[in-house]
Amino acid sequence: MTDARTDAPASPPPAPAAAGGMVGVTASAARRIRKVAELEGNPALALRLSVSGGGCSGFQYGFTLDDAETPDDIVIERDGAKVYIDSVSLEYLRGAEIDFVEDLTGAYFKISNPQASSSCGCGNSFAM
Repeated sequence: MTDARTDAPASPPPAPAAAGGMVGVTASAARRIRKVAELEGNPALALRLSVSGGGCSGFQYGFTLDDAETPDDIVIERDGAKVYIDSVSLEYLRGAEIDFVEDLTGAYFKISNPQASSSCGCGNSFAM
């Protein structure tokens, strides 16, 4: 597929993301969540993403595995994978995107958060 205006290859369609202020999940993140659930032998496992005070920049992201949705959770689904986010954490994550990255520094979930005014070098804490 090409962009008719420039004859350049068209960029891939965006991940179902931050439209309406929700949190997006990339295909890479969804694949990794499914793979972890498979390795754990529990297809009901979801990634729980939370935000708490702390870290070197003021707030920090928390990642855990969970197979139980709570009444306070917002559930985001992509390609058979689920992410749980509590309603308080969601306020700090609106418009963010969860990705899974494999590079020279390792393999990790990465949050691109447009609300963060700065973040630490490791990417696990941020300021607003």
